Amino acid sequence: MAAPEGYPSLPEPLALGARGLGVVDDHTHLDHLDDDVVDALLAAAAAAGVPRAVQIGCDAAARAWTDRAVRRWPQLLGGVAVHPNEAPELARRGELDAALAEVERLVTTNDRIRVVGETGLDSFRTDWGDAAARRAQLDSFAAHVDIAKRTGSTLQIHDRDAHDDVVEVLLAEGAPERTVFHCFSGGPELARTCAEHGWYLSVAGTVTFKSNHALREAVATVPVELLQVETDAPYLTPVPFRGRTNASHLIPLTVRAVAEVVRHDETHLAEILSRSSDLLYGEW
Repeated sequence: MAAPEGYPSLPEPLALGARGLGVVDDHTHLDHLDDDVVDALLAAAAAAGVPRAVQIGCDAAARAWTDRAVRRWPQLLGGVAVHPNEAPELARRGELDAALAEVERLVTTNDRIRVVGETGLDSFRTDWGDAAARRAQLDSFAAHVDIAKRTGSTLQIHDRDAHDDVVEVLLAEGAPERTVFHCFSGGPELARTCAEHGWYLSVAGTVTFKSNHALREAVATVPVELLQVETDAPYLTPVPFRGRTNASHLIPLTVRAVAEVVRHDETHLAEILSRSSDLLYGEW
């Protein structure tokens, strides 16, 4: 099995144990692709030991695509949200409430959309010196937490340069039973907070970056049962393909990096990751 043209080649497939279900890509974005490319990428991922993925749509077009995609491809479950960086502009136009209502509608009408996310806070791309923009992000995040709890959905969090504020909102609002920090970017302190509350850390290809010692220390801090792996494709491609387009078939590189940190062989880690995915999202 070859990767589609323009994508990195397949690594050595994951060594899977007796359970044999493979590892889930906890967070990916396929909505920018033609259907035939999605077909090819899903086939390549399955060949690499990654037969399932959570497709995330966090703008209007991506939400609609996700609603269709999870009906078409049984390999996919879905998540929908208003991205935190989109919330201020929607609020400015008076459209945030309608977008949040659409998120709730999709979660409640499509039983294959089981995630509210990615939602959260981002002070990197949104200027928090703008009080109205910051307020819109906070209000949007709190509303997503409420939707996730009322619908029994898993919450996936976007947290960029906003660790303390994200935790503050989760504690104030009461985090859903199943909460995942997508593309975990904190260090050991945030990891310990997550472990204390039973929140999951989803680790992207950034764990393979040589300079990212804090992330590897964070991964080593938490029980392995609270870990997930993801691509955030097409971004955050793991070494040795950093800078190229990411895809689910590269998850084995991330799994092997995590396995080295937590001192598990990849087969054992793959089994743990697969079981945790089932707890988070149910059966595909």
